[in-house]
Amino acid sequence: MPSNPVYTTEHDLFRETCRRFLAEEVVPFQAEWEKAGIVPRALWTKAAELGLLLPTTAEDYGGAGADFGFCAVFCEEVMQANAAGAALGMALHNDICAPYIEHYGSEAQKRRWLPAMARGEAIAAIAMSEPAAGSDLQGVKTRAVCDGDDYVITGQKTFITNGQHADVVIVVCKTDPDKGAKGTSLILVETDRPGFARGRNLDKLGMKAQDTSELFFDQVRVPVANRLGEENQGFRYLMEQLPRERLQAAIQGLAAAEAALAWTVAYTREREAFGQKVFDFQNTQFKLADIRTECLVARAFVEKCLAAQADGTLTQEMGAAAKLYCSELQGRATDECLQLHGGYGFMAEYPITKLYADSRVNRIYAGSSEIMRLIVARSL
Repeated sequence: MPSNPVYTTEHDLFRETCRRFLAEEVVPFQAEWEKAGIVPRALWTKAAELGLLLPTTAEDYGGAGADFGFCAVFCEEVMQANAAGAALGMALHNDICAPYIEHYGSEAQKRRWLPAMARGEAIAAIAMSEPAAGSDLQGVKTRAVCDGDDYVITGQKTFITNGQHADVVIVVCKTDPDKGAKGTSLILVETDRPGFARGRNLDKLGMKAQDTSELFFDQVRVPVANRLGEENQGFRYLMEQLPRERLQAAIQGLAAAEAALAWTVAYTREREAFGQKVFDFQNTQFKLADIRTECLVARAFVEKCLAAQADGTLTQEMGAAAKLYCSELQGRATDECLQLHGGYGFMAEYPITKLYADSRVNRIYAGSSEIMRLIVARSL
């Protein structure tokens, strides 16, 4: 990992903890979990015991009160360990779900959920995507109709990370359909409420150990007190938090590209063809040099974004640009590196094969590359 001026000695110590956790508690069991399509809940408890859950949440609510750099370190180590499917659900729990509750939740909501999330006793998910609404969040159809002191929620969500394990789901729904985006609210739904049902655990191209689910809401009744923040302000809250989410995706993409490069340099220095090391062919060196150069450029921009996130100046454009560049780099790097492995790159036993499959989704989730280009273009 290149030296990063954003990181401190405390980050380095946290990195060692992450690395040890992944090496001892995750990597040896990944093949088993990928077949099952889900990790055991006990893994969340182990992560909590090491302080890996909710590192940036305030200490008053069970977190460590640390900066976003700790979330970045966790994501980097997950990708370096080739453990995206098994552990990135924790990153969503930490970096995406918890901030919505901490920033927009009532004191009662914070006290109820954040300490339990930090202990691994409650697992969180956020339900944005629907069968007919992916990148277009304004097009969600799930309704929350006010009925006295309750909301009655009806609708369907899909592609929901942590969907099988989740104890609480932040549901993006329409509370005033006539207002479009300005009629969207965020509502906490406990998964033991009548009318809530989990659909199938979806079979995916990659990230196979990650439970990713359909969720169904059939007149689910929740108190109005479960709403996060103000009614009809959900879309604004989403826009405020998405740059952070996209920076997380950028960090994942860059770390994956760096891992692919390191593995491929090592492989080509050992592998021989036509009487010489594969690394010694000019074609190999040119391809690896291009990836190395792009990783250095991406690392510089990600460091700038990390600094901006730390001082509260990370913009929509910066988050979108970082996610666009790093996820596209991830795709190119894993593809080129797989090619340099030859036929072995197509064999499931090789790390590059798994990374290639796990990487494809990063150009889709948290806003597709096409949507990222639109966001950047609006700033021109």
